Amino acid sequence: MTCLPSNPTPKKLGLVIDLDVCVGCHACVVSCKEWNTGGYGAALSDQDPYGADVSGTFLNRIHSFEVLPEGGEVAAERGEARLIHFPKSCLHCEDAPCVTVCPTGASYKRADDGIVLVDEDMCIGCGLCAWACPYGAREMDLAAGVMKKCTLCIDRIYNETIEEVDRVPSCVRTCPTNARHFGDLADPNSAVSIMVAERGGMDLMPEQGTKPVNKYLPPRPRLPLAAAAAGREDTSGATGFFAWLDGMLDRI
Repeated sequence: MTCLPSNPTPKKLGLVIDLDVCVGCHACVVSCKEWNTGGYGAALSDQDPYGADVSGTFLNRIHSFEVLPEGGEVAAERGEARLIHFPKSCLHCEDAPCVTVCPTGASYKRADDGIVLVDEDMCIGCGLCAWACPYGAREMDLAAGVMKKCTLCIDRIYNETIEEVDRVPSCVRTCPTNARHFGDLADPNSAVSIMVAERGGMDLMPEQGTKPVNKYLPPRPRLPLAAAAAGREDTSGATGFFAWLDGMLDRI
């Protein structure tokens, strides 16, 4: 079996995902698929993509959940329900069970930055790592016969031939609502660490004891629709473009 780094990694590169502003547009999913299909390693395959039994390999997926208001048993029973979009990929855990269960050493955790990777040349496709991951973050590529997972776009974040602004994971660069953030969570002064501290960032399923590096920022409380409507500003004095815009918004 494979061993984890003997000492804590000096860096903990990972993602911070803001569930308050994610709109479930799947831009991150598409961007991830495109970058990793054209980047390092084999392409992420699809099976029967235009048929009735379509399947494919994705390193990042979004799940959407309807959250019921407190005291309600069905949607809209006691106030407005809320839709939460939940992106999920590898969390690059400090105590990664997918690494220690690997019989060939294909799954490993980098000692310098904590990124969990798969050496596709050593992977035999046994699937033990997928069974060990409590988050379901690994996917078997049926065409390649090896396990695939999020790499934090390692071929991108250290690539000095591209602009510095682009040296972040593809999903982070493409997110239109700024719901995804990348940085060093071992540095308490990094932007992502400050964000986690200020917003009460959470681990996913902390009871599993895997110590995930990636964090989730919880959704902020919402005003009921009636209260929000009652607090609308008076725009009756608007002129020009703003008057036109106000009129158009009233029709929605």
